[in-house]
Amino acid sequence: MGAAAVEVAPRAPPSAKRRSTTLLHLFQLEKPDGLLPGTAKLPPPTPEPEADSLIAKIASCRRVFTFVDPAECAEEREAKRERLAEVLAAVRACGDGEEKQRRRPLDHRVMVALLEMVGANLFRAMPPPACPAPPLPDGGADEEAPAVALAPAWPHLQLVYDVLLSLVEGSDARTLRNHVGRGFLSGLLALFASEDPRERDRLKTAYHRLYAKLTGERAFMRRSMAAALLRHAYDAGAAGDRGCGAAELLEVCGSIINGFAVPLKDEHRGFLLRVLLPLHRTRWVHAYHRQLAYCVLQFLHKDPDLAGDVARGILRCWPVTNCQKEVLLIEELEEIIEVLEPAQFEKLAVPICSRIARCVSSCSSQVAERALYVWNNERFVELATASPAVMERILPAFVAGVESNLEEHWSKCVQQVTASVKALLQQLAPDVYARCADDLAARRSEAEVAAAVRDARWRKLEAAAAAAK
Repeated sequence: MGAAAVEVAPRAPPSAKRRSTTLLHLFQLEKPDGLLPGTAKLPPPTPEPEADSLIAKIASCRRVFTFVDPAECAEEREAKRERLAEVLAAVRACGDGEEKQRRRPLDHRVMVALLEMVGANLFRAMPPPACPAPPLPDGGADEEAPAVALAPAWPHLQLVYDVLLSLVEGSDARTLRNHVGRGFLSGLLALFASEDPRERDRLKTAYHRLYAKLTGERAFMRRSMAAALLRHAYDAGAAGDRGCGAAELLEVCGSIINGFAVPLKDEHRGFLLRVLLPLHRTRWVHAYHRQLAYCVLQFLHKDPDLAGDVARGILRCWPVTNCQKEVLLIEELEEIIEVLEPAQFEKLAVPICSRIARCVSSCSSQVAERALYVWNNERFVELATASPAVMERILPAFVAGVESNLEEHWSKCVQQVTASVKALLQQLAPDVYARCADDLAARRSEAEVAAAVRDARWRKLEAAAAAAK
């Protein structure tokens, strides 16, 4: 007979998930709650009531008081000031650096509410300028007087700026990147047009610290500052302002330029040539010249080869009737000369010294004295006397200005300084000075002879015209 039938057991269905044999799985089987022996399970997190109350307090500070509307209630203004002080204390407590281990970052909802409150209080349309610029330099307004118009709402604005500064200082870069956008940065930049110097100073600090932390937005912030400075260079007169905010923006730019790596990028060179140099052309350059000169010198320290472009750019912006601006530009040229090497000075000696020599015989005593005092600079004298060829090229223009001052200048003080400079030049290069003086005397005698001949011809024409009548 056939073999006995063999029963085949049915195959078990494959398990849906393979059992884990890892140590973590075994530990979870032993302790399903995941707690170690002797520990208790923490309760689930609940919304912090302190955060909710702080958000409500921040939201109540969004109402703006102008401090000039008679319908505003003084008690409500004072109540808002007290609430702002409380918000500031809360922000500073969260960002206190004394206890970094126990410090907690601000809640996301609090950050959003704070930035919305800051924007509601700060971002506003600027009023018309308190001291409009005259159409011409002699239009009757004081050109040297800075544009100052204190903001009436400063008691509130000051606290809001303090909140912003504390927020920036106490938050890390990642938190700021998640909450501060380009719209907020552009709004801050527009506030530099304020005529209140207190507000511009707080803005400068806040904008600079944001630049330090928002590394991803640095290129955008540099482009925004360049656009704002170009408006000062080309549209300041049309807008009627006096360069408000340019000094503070240049201070921020100065610290940024100081951190540029060497060799400089083309973008950074373009900022110098297309933004900083055109700022010398405005009539309000005295309002920000100190910061502008610092920025220019920082570029020259990093790349001395830019000295030629800088010197020619300044000479192109030389004024005709603005004596104060002439004095400032002479000072800047002197600072540029101090950082030049002898080979560079030899290339730029003629255009720079020709302009300074023309200023020596200026009718303005301030301009003439400042141009003469260039010879008191030891570095300038060292570079000028380093090569006889340089003295041969630059001394004729100075000799003409010196001799003209001694004979014709109305200021006794200028004549005294001119005499001292003449003695110095005769001591440094006696032969060259004597030869230049002889050439000047010969040119003057030739000019006198030509003038006499011209006068004789005119007299003949006048006599012929009289005889024809």
